[in-house]
Amino acid sequence: MIKGKKMLVFSAHSADFVWRAGGTIAKYIKEGAEVKLVVLSFGVRGESNDLWKQEDQTTEKVKEIRKGEALEAASILGLKDIEFWDFEDYPIYFDRERLDRIVEKIRIVRPDIILTHDANDAFNPDHNKVHEAVFQASVTANSAGALYDGLKNTKQMRLFGFEPHQTEISNYVPGSFVDITSTYEQKISAMKCFKTQNHLIEYYTQRAFMRGNHARRISGISDYKYAESFANFFPVVGEELY
Repeated sequence: MIKGKKMLVFSAHSADFVWRAGGTIAKYIKEGAEVKLVVLSFGVRGESNDLWKQEDQTTEKVKEIRKGEALEAASILGLKDIEFWDFEDYPIYFDRERLDRIVEKIRIVRPDIILTHDANDAFNPDHNKVHEAVFQASVTANSAGALYDGLKNTKQMRLFGFEPHQTEISNYVPGSFVDITSTYEQKISAMKCFKTQNHLIEYYTQRAFMRGNHARRISGISDYKYAESFANFFPVVGEELY
């Protein structure tokens, strides 16, 4: 059941959450979950090439544009709780202070689900660094002996990794599929907000169609037209096989 669940999303750059999980985020919100998003960087250095072709461009102007695109996209998905931490990208790095900040965010939100990047993106080490940092922070957040100003340790949450852009080259293996048929149009509209990366829109449109095909084949449910896939950090545990 989605209603009442808490989901926390860590996005390396300002558009990653839409390309890779926009339909899932919108679906969870639509069905009564509480979803919070942290955008770690605006992608100024590595993901805003078209903007840097403009004359008299500045870092602050690029940040403003990227933030505006992300806010517009989030609004379309129904996402209201979004934080921009404004780390520098390419490379993103994580020292103890930044890791502690992620730990504290996890303990404050106390999510049932964390969405972030998968372990191996062949062409974007920022994504791999975020994966490593969020996983490490989740382990620390669960540890009773890690003391953070009265913030109580969390219980084990489920963690899922975004499908990377160059899927096969990154040796990505889907672990879970989410039917996003009901929120597919929201995802498409949200993707169109990112004028600085519009070359990715067709790719992720096709990816939703292909993953929908996989979801139908695996589940036998013909109503699944579009889907997103995620890597599972941990095996599924229950009282039966499902």
